Amino acid sequence: MIYEMRVYRCVPGRLPALLNRFNTITLKIWERHGIKQAGFFTTLIGESNQELTYFLAWESLADREKKWNAFAADPEWLAKRAETEKDGAIVENVAVQMLTPTAFSSVQ
Repeated sequence: MIYEMRVYRCVPGRLPALLNRFNTITLKIWERHGIKQAGFFTTLIGESNQELTYFLAWESLADREKKWNAFAADPEWLAKRAETEKDGAIVENVAVQMLTPTAFSSVQ
């Protein structure tokens, strides 16, 4: 298993819009494409409380490439994303890391 960690730093005040988009739109589209989430987190204590961190679980990098590219090109996603950003951008920047579990990790 490969895990992808994505950290979205929101435009100030736009975290609720991002959370709503994931909850009502994105997760349903991911399900259709077979994308498996492994947890979503907001920052309780840290550098910024305008961040969303989440993890995705992939069988391989090839699995990730196939499913993520299909999602990114999905017409429904493109339309809904544009609709949710009609009042301005939601995300300021995104940091992505691909992670592999250690031999002693509780997740494999």
